[in-house]
Amino acid sequence: MLAWLAPVLVFGLVIFVHELGHFLAAKAMGVYAPRFSIGFGPAIWRRRRGETEYVLALLPLGGYVRMASRHDEAAAMLEGGSEEQSRLSPNDPGYDPEAMIPFGPKPVPEDRWFESKPLAARLLILVAGVTMNTILAFVVAIVLAAQFGRTIVDTRVVGAVRPLAGAPALAVLQPGDTILQVNGAAVATWNDAMRAIAESHDRVRLTTSRGAVTVPLSPSVMGPDVAASLDYRVPAVIDSVFAGDPAQKAGLQPGDSVVSINGAPVDGFAELVSKVSASADSTLVFTIARHQKLLDLHVTPRRATVPDPVTGKAQVVGRIGAAPRDISRHESLGPVDAIVAGTQATWGMAGSIVGVVRDLVTRKVSVKQLGGPIAITRASVAAARTGLQNLFYLIALLSINVAVLNLLPVPILDGGQILLIVIETAKGSPFSLQTREYILRFGLLLIAVLFAIVMWNDTASLLGRFFQ
Repeated sequence: MLAWLAPVLVFGLVIFVHELGHFLAAKAMGVYAPRFSIGFGPAIWRRRRGETEYVLALLPLGGYVRMASRHDEAAAMLEGGSEEQSRLSPNDPGYDPEAMIPFGPKPVPEDRWFESKPLAARLLILVAGVTMNTILAFVVAIVLAAQFGRTIVDTRVVGAVRPLAGAPALAVLQPGDTILQVNGAAVATWNDAMRAIAESHDRVRLTTSRGAVTVPLSPSVMGPDVAASLDYRVPAVIDSVFAGDPAQKAGLQPGDSVVSINGAPVDGFAELVSKVSASADSTLVFTIARHQKLLDLHVTPRRATVPDPVTGKAQVVGRIGAAPRDISRHESLGPVDAIVAGTQATWGMAGSIVGVVRDLVTRKVSVKQLGGPIAITRASVAAARTGLQNLFYLIALLSINVAVLNLLPVPILDGGQILLIVIETAKGSPFSLQTREYILRFGLLLIAVLFAIVMWNDTASLLGRFFQ
């Protein structure tokens, strides 16, 4: 059930809100809108209320609002045909002798066509979908901030440094170092440090308790990459053990502090994980402190196959089934702080998407990393399983994705349509029907190629997991 409900809620809500924006704006501007569809292709449910037919279609890859237009024959192919092409005959079910085409014989009044409206009205209609998606993302992010507050990690001590290709200088940073400043600005928490690192340009300069570390940035190594390579220090104290796993079988208990493993001191939970991961099926001697006494316990990590956090490739590691203490704290937010936090979160998501698009265009990021409907479905189900907070965060992220991507100057998308209308207005006359058709077909081709790529990536990922 979750595999169906989560994607429908996430993808369906985002698409519905986008198309609702276009629809409400078209109605407000007096443009005739005979069809409102969620999905493309054959209808699996339809109902006409007033002058609009509402449709749920077979292919849940988006949606559309069909507006009366004389200049978009190419787009009309995706929207069930133009008013003339899809008009019903008197013998068809649903024919209404009192309705306008395509449902009846009455012509569309001249002032109800999209092209009859002034430039400002047409631009408002086209940008309304993006605006609604942005509002949805803002509202969800603000509500999440107000409901769940924010998590603060009150430490500046480095717990682990993962190797980062293209950034050898990062190896100078060591577990146990305390980050005092980032790019010359003092930081009070791990949150402050990671935010400052992620927002860095050209270089990241870290002032630590042992000295300064400078990491040059490049198109292949950016601020967020450096931030993702660092973890904060968590004491090597066991908070919980899982029933039936090696930790419980060996006698480890919540509250135990791991002093050493095989005689080598352990400084932090990240080091404990590193030693355990490298010792699948090998017995380790844990020296622990419990009630001011030292005890030796023999623990044999079980073998587990997990994806590498950097490469994504499968790797065999050791696991004992123990979790560390959570050193973070929850901070509630008032209305003003929630608005600020929600705005920052939405702005940050939008900036990340723009960065990905830029990197795709400049070929810094491979198209192999793009995901489609299957990836969205998997992400939706995973988010739903981890709680409503993550599910609604995914809704906000996908909604701002749709907003940003629809503004790209690609024919068929809102940004391309806006650009086309502005150019026509500047030149003083519309493009010929043939030219407009060529432009829109080019846009359709681009979208078709993109769809083929993401479906290939989705299928390859699905098969990879199946045969793993």
